[in-house]
Amino acid sequence: MHDISAIRVLDAVKALAFIGDLSMGQPTDHSPRTGWLAARLAAEAGLDGAQCDVVREVSLLRWSGCTANATGFSDWLGDDIGGRAAMLAMRPDWAGVGESPAQVGAAIMPLAQIHCEVSGEVAHMLGLADATQEALRRIFESWDGGGFPGQMPGGDVPSAVFMVAVAGDLEILSRVYGLERAQMLIAQKAGRQYPAELARLAAVRGAAWLEELDRSVAQRRDEPICTDAMQLVSAPEIVADVIDLKLPWMTGYSRRVAGTAAACCASLGTDEEARRRAYVAGLLHGMGRMAVPNAIWNTAGGLSPAAWEKVRLVPYWTARAGKQIEGLARESEIASFAYERLDGSGYFRSSAGDAIGREARILAVAAAWVALRSARPWRPAFSPDEAAALLTEQARAGRFDAEVVKATVSAELGDCRASVEDDRARSPKTGLLSPREAEVLKHISLGASNKEVARALELSPSTVRTHVESVFRKLECSTRAAATLKASALGYI
Repeated sequence: MHDISAIRVLDAVKALAFIGDLSMGQPTDHSPRTGWLAARLAAEAGLDGAQCDVVREVSLLRWSGCTANATGFSDWLGDDIGGRAAMLAMRPDWAGVGESPAQVGAAIMPLAQIHCEVSGEVAHMLGLADATQEALRRIFESWDGGGFPGQMPGGDVPSAVFMVAVAGDLEILSRVYGLERAQMLIAQKAGRQYPAELARLAAVRGAAWLEELDRSVAQRRDEPICTDAMQLVSAPEIVADVIDLKLPWMTGYSRRVAGTAAACCASLGTDEEARRRAYVAGLLHGMGRMAVPNAIWNTAGGLSPAAWEKVRLVPYWTARAGKQIEGLARESEIASFAYERLDGSGYFRSSAGDAIGREARILAVAAAWVALRSARPWRPAFSPDEAAALLTEQARAGRFDAEVVKATVSAELGDCRASVEDDRARSPKTGLLSPREAEVLKHISLGASNKEVARALELSPSTVRTHVESVFRKLECSTRAAATLKASALGYI
């Protein structure tokens, strides 16, 4: 499936930028606008073409690690999305009343480490330049050496970090407060967050750049992102893996939905192109989930009307992603039908009957099947027979396509597994990890603590800790989120 489902690196990057902007509480054009401004700033500062390309890539991917630390921000601020939006806008007391700078720094340090490690790994998986990878791994460092995660002196930090920081502040602060106050706030950070000279350039040229940018947007004149690496191809699974990092208990969910949709297509005898679209749509259907705070997703039982309204908009945001990513427009449109139902009781469109195409019907059943078969913090997974019975009942009630339910259940229970085995194989690509290490990793990737893993596998906590340390060493990472991302790509989870 990987070969026929390959997408351009450019489209993967655009998808990740969209996901990142939603996760950070920003408009979905924030990262592209930041990239445009950062490229202008880099050129004005005398960077050459290759360096300007790095700046563009870093601008689009600087939030690609923010799903990985969403749980930490949720635990700290209560609202991982609103809290980070307030942080970026420099709202007073965004971290809570009474927290000292030292307390804020202690809270941010591990979250920054997770973010930077995952962002750098994403760039590596996409085949982007070493300079882009390094800048993303240092994206929260500051000119005065007080940044995160390494507190490096400014002279040792890639220049792209500061270009993107200034451009990002100019885009956010001018939108939130107006240009005059934005320039004042940027001036206050000059010499601390970034070099004073870059802040001065933004002050001198910012108004003209923003006017030119707005004019280009109004005239729908997109500036092409033409770096060589962006024109290559990538596996779309990386987008799914980044989506699923938002909630530990969602690890592997999007891949399983995509695989189930592909298996159903094979059972129904669809053509290869329909099968490819359903598979990629399965990988992408959770993009809109980034717009909903983790606290809502972790709610057991009924949601409040306000929370439910946010959830109802998840497929809307997925549809919006397709409008901004030309290369994934068809697949994103299919993905946005994942929660529609044939009787009109689904969301966000409340579509019914023939308005829901075959691939969308397949995806809806696949998503429901995998959700039922997956454990949640408030309930265990349904057994295959229980899930099959529930879906069959829903088909009889007119909510799902009965033929699709039958094909999905048949494929998942093994009747058609042989015909799709090549596509759905998830055996590890390397023998890097031992079977026990892989088993431990599967548990921690789902959010289990070392003590919980020890109880589940009947091991001592010290033994589990030894396995975790070995996994980190072999995967060359230092955080669970990065280990999860790399292990998923290698086929361990």
